[in-house]
Amino acid sequence: MKKLLAYLKAYRRESILGPLFKLLEASFELIVPLVVAAIIDNGIGGGNKGYILRMCLVLVALGLIGLVCSVTAQYFAARASVGFVKKLRSALYAHIQLFSYADLDRIGASTLITRMTSDLNQVQTGLNLTLRLFLRSPFVVFGAMIMAFTIDVRAALWFALAIPALSIVVFGIMLVTIPLYRKVQEALDRVLQAARQNLLGVRVLRAFGLEEREKRAFDEKNDALNAMQRHVGRISALMNPVTYVIINLAILALIRTGALRVEAGLITQGAVVALYNYMSQILVELIKLANLIINITKSVACARRVQAVLDMPAGQKTLADAPKGDAAYRVQFASAGFRYSASGEEAISDVSLNVKPGETVGVIGGTGSGKSTLVSLIPRFYDATSGQVFVDGRDVRTYDITQLRRMIGVVPQKAALFKGTIRDNLRWGDPDAGDEDLLKAAALAQAEDVLAAKGGLDGQIEQGGRNLSGGQKQRLTIARALVRRPSILILDDSASALDYATDAALRKALSSLDYRPTVFVVSQRASSVMHADQIAVMDNGRLAGVGTHDELMKTCGVYREIYATQFRQEDEKP
Repeated sequence: MKKLLAYLKAYRRESILGPLFKLLEASFELIVPLVVAAIIDNGIGGGNKGYILRMCLVLVALGLIGLVCSVTAQYFAARASVGFVKKLRSALYAHIQLFSYADLDRIGASTLITRMTSDLNQVQTGLNLTLRLFLRSPFVVFGAMIMAFTIDVRAALWFALAIPALSIVVFGIMLVTIPLYRKVQEALDRVLQAARQNLLGVRVLRAFGLEEREKRAFDEKNDALNAMQRHVGRISALMNPVTYVIINLAILALIRTGALRVEAGLITQGAVVALYNYMSQILVELIKLANLIINITKSVACARRVQAVLDMPAGQKTLADAPKGDAAYRVQFASAGFRYSASGEEAISDVSLNVKPGETVGVIGGTGSGKSTLVSLIPRFYDATSGQVFVDGRDVRTYDITQLRRMIGVVPQKAALFKGTIRDNLRWGDPDAGDEDLLKAAALAQAEDVLAAKGGLDGQIEQGGRNLSGGQKQRLTIARALVRRPSILILDDSASALDYATDAALRKALSSLDYRPTVFVVSQRASSVMHADQIAVMDNGRLAGVGTHDELMKTCGVYREIYATQFRQEDEKP
């Protein structure tokens, strides 16, 4: 929690002025019962209408001053809480951006979204209430008790008995509910994860007719969340009735004691009314304090979840030194292997491959053979768990991440586009690229017809490219990578939605690039890789063969099998 408070330093002034003005408001509120007592004893008792009028004006003045103090306190509290959460959300987002693919796989997107939104909103609400009420309510409670002792010590003893009893109830419930609210947030994570998964895969659900099954699964998670919320809600709900019972019993005892002391001539009727008003103030403030504690409990649980993310190590370590590779090769895999954190076996193992500058390398293999995992080691989306990966003779782990990835253009397996214009999306490759560069990249990616259909570079793209076909999205993501003019271009099964003619035209365009990048073409199509300078055949995470198409047809059974399943074989003629 202390780490989070560092983001409040910029709002130190507001964090002091907010509670200070609330204490001023509370101070004026504590004077009101004394003024009412004076009106009863001196004004009404003596029949002095002028005195009553003057005291009424004093009450109005106290109310107006209290209102000004309250509004001012609210302004400073809101400014501090909103500013604090703004800085914290920015820091959390920046921290998440540093997570590696392995970190994101382990944590999960749904829980990160929950912590960025609902958790931080709860923290903002809790901080706002804390700045306004955390000092005010105890100040009024103990202030009212002190004021009661100045009026009559014997009657005020009931205050000394009621306040500890109330404190036990309030803080006891708080200690019970804090861990329960943490579990509620974890259950909310599971509900959001299920909702996100179903919304992203809604077409698959409908295609297989699994809507009812997923509804039942979602209902189970939702019911579990509902049951947990009701359980903690019942415990929290005890606070108000129990505090009411204690306060009302204290009021009954106070009125009885006050009546006996008035009858004995020890205190005035106005003093009894003032004592009753102070007890009522305590009741109101303790109810506020109870609700405040519930909100603080939720906020603390949410803040701890946010801090848990901030405490996770982010970013991949850059090595100061590592064994060198052969600088004559653009990319080298030296006995490289990788194991996913939740997996017992290696996804790829003992892969050795040398790629010269300007070469085109095809990576082919069956589903789950490790093709995408292999090329993801080049830009350090994942770090090899064994062996080494070199770029220009340097271990990729010795590069600054930003420097390394500026050299590489990646077209991911799943085409991802963002809401905005086509120009905005293409400039992700190079923010300084001019329209001429964008149009040239689009032409190379065979995306000219996409621009024509959408109104040119100013054409609008919906979130995730919803208004584009699969092939259109793939061509625009290829164009986005080409805008960067990368030294290494990775096409991770990025032509799967293209017809054979467009795929062939794309390969021809890539081979004519004047800056001659090293190209990795990951595909399950033999036709997409058969013209590559060398082809790496992956099988169950291992390299089954390396060579040209003709060489592999002679030496690699796995490649021959892939080729045979995709091309019709002619009967041999005698």
